[in-house]
Amino acid sequence: MLNLLWLIPLTPFAGFLLNGLFGKRAGKGFVTAVAILASLAAALLGTAAVLQYHGAYPNGARHVDLVYNWFSSGGIGADIAFQLDPLSVIMLMVVTWVGFLIHVYSVGYMHEEEGYWRYFAYLNLFLAAMLILILGSSYLFMFVGWEGVGLCSYLLIGFYYTTDYAPAAGKKAFVVNRIGDFGFLVAMFLMFAYLGTVDFAGVQQRAAAGGVDASILTAICLLMFLGACGKSAQLPLYVWLPDAMAGPTPVSALIHAATMVTAGVYMIARSNVLYRLAPNAMMVVAIVGGLTALFAATIGLRQWDIKKVLAYSTVSQLGFMFIGVGVGAFSAGVFHLVTHAFFKACLFLGSGSVIHAMSGEQDIRNMGGLRDKIPQTFRTFAIATYAISGLPLAAGFFSKDEVLASAWATPYFPAVGKLVWLLGTLAAFCTAFYMYRLLYLTFYGKFRGTHEQEHHLHESPATMTGPLWILAILSAIGGLLSLPEGIWHGPSLASWLAPIVPEVEGAHHIIEIPMAQELTVAVISTIVAVLGWWVARSLYKEKQLASDAMLEQRAPGLARAIENKWYVDEFYAATVVRPLAGLSRFFWRGVDAVIDGIAAMLGFIVRGIGDLLRFFQTGNVRNYALMFFLGVVVFIAFFV
Repeated sequence: MLNLLWLIPLTPFAGFLLNGLFGKRAGKGFVTAVAILASLAAALLGTAAVLQYHGAYPNGARHVDLVYNWFSSGGIGADIAFQLDPLSVIMLMVVTWVGFLIHVYSVGYMHEEEGYWRYFAYLNLFLAAMLILILGSSYLFMFVGWEGVGLCSYLLIGFYYTTDYAPAAGKKAFVVNRIGDFGFLVAMFLMFAYLGTVDFAGVQQRAAAGGVDASILTAICLLMFLGACGKSAQLPLYVWLPDAMAGPTPVSALIHAATMVTAGVYMIARSNVLYRLAPNAMMVVAIVGGLTALFAATIGLRQWDIKKVLAYSTVSQLGFMFIGVGVGAFSAGVFHLVTHAFFKACLFLGSGSVIHAMSGEQDIRNMGGLRDKIPQTFRTFAIATYAISGLPLAAGFFSKDEVLASAWATPYFPAVGKLVWLLGTLAAFCTAFYMYRLLYLTFYGKFRGTHEQEHHLHESPATMTGPLWILAILSAIGGLLSLPEGIWHGPSLASWLAPIVPEVEGAHHIIEIPMAQELTVAVISTIVAVLGWWVARSLYKEKQLASDAMLEQRAPGLARAIENKWYVDEFYAATVVRPLAGLSRFFWRGVDAVIDGIAAMLGFIVRGIGDLLRFFQTGNVRNYALMFFLGVVVFIAFFV
């Protein structure tokens, strides 16, 4: 399999072709079999490749499977090649197996949808594009997958194309991501110009060898981070992700929680040599990550759509990942990426199970008392809520604490690291609060929906609850992947990722966190998480919606501001969208009208000249002879 890595993305791409071409006519049984087998084949082939890689490269060296030379000109070029190393191994396992579980879940969730074949064709295509992104051996080939997942995101967000909101959300996601992608493209142009290659290993080696001005490396890193801000929904390009909830819920779980939105974190971890040589760019990444984590968490405090709460939670947790890679703790950022894939996929799929039981209802004000009606959904949702809140011994507890401890101990910019730690700690409090607010308003108290909704309440089928339980268990025990060194000295995710962070002259290698400091940060984080849970429990477990009504009475302006997402969309509309629309109208009605007028005038002149010359084209040979004779006379008179 190490020399057949191209088969891994090929299998879901084949599923896309089969379902796209024949699925509508072949029926749901055919579509289901093709989609599930294609995603399972990718997972099994990926696992086989990982096992062979582990046996062949115990030291974590890079394995490259060259398919063919893409282009070569003027001393630069790029290959169509796939690679395996410790980082791509982790991403491969997360993407394929979580993707497979979500494919299985989708069979039950999407069974009654009219576009069933189209949905699974898009989902298979997304999986293929994501696999190209994480297995590509160069920035240029990764960009192919990068754009592919962007296309699939647009298609799946706008899946309900007969509505107004879904296509609008899809276009918003597509446009915002193009802004970030422009930065990524310019970064690659600079790599070609100053490093002569876009191959991952080549870029790292030439940058580490010196000779490239620090300002160029900083520019490359900042431009790549702009691309990451678009794909991974960071300030100021995060606005597309909450609107992306217009797509089917399994899409939110796969694309907008577990895989695509983590592509920016993966790219920065992959480019760690460049960022360590450009610490100013790393500082920007850490600060933006900290601000995003807190800002998005505050918006989640007062959202009513169950998926919107989880969407802003995703933006916030992505901020934690960027804090990790931004302070130089690349393994910590990737660790939180993995644990987040477990508990956020479980939460999104759990919300889909709730929506399924509620006959499409998504407003938590119309829910309540569901824990006895859909007990399996409640239990798995509660486990994932515990994990994301960072409470002791669950997956989020270990990964989030490692990120925050690394921010406190970073050697790159200690003062900024302390500030980022504070932002992350406040965001952790908000996370515990809004997640338990969501849990209590959805599953506790009395049912607040209609009698018809209550009559139709039912637990989801096994195709939906099975993946929920697998993800819930991983959410509970996922922290065992990378225990702190003071507790466990054996193999861990951090030691597995060590080969991708090579020693580079002039750059720090790893962050050393004293055990006492790590325990202090863990205690503070635990107190903050418990406090967030306790406040949410006091306000919502018994009082339910009365607590939010009280906030509206005491601070109506604050309540409206949070509910309206701090008016960021309105600000963008006023400062960017409407001015651009006005400028477009000016060019359309003003400049375009002038151009049309000039074109019309030129057309009139040409037509008039043609009408005049038409009188000389009579078709009579004697007239032509006369004109020829007169021309000769005039010529002789003028020159002789």
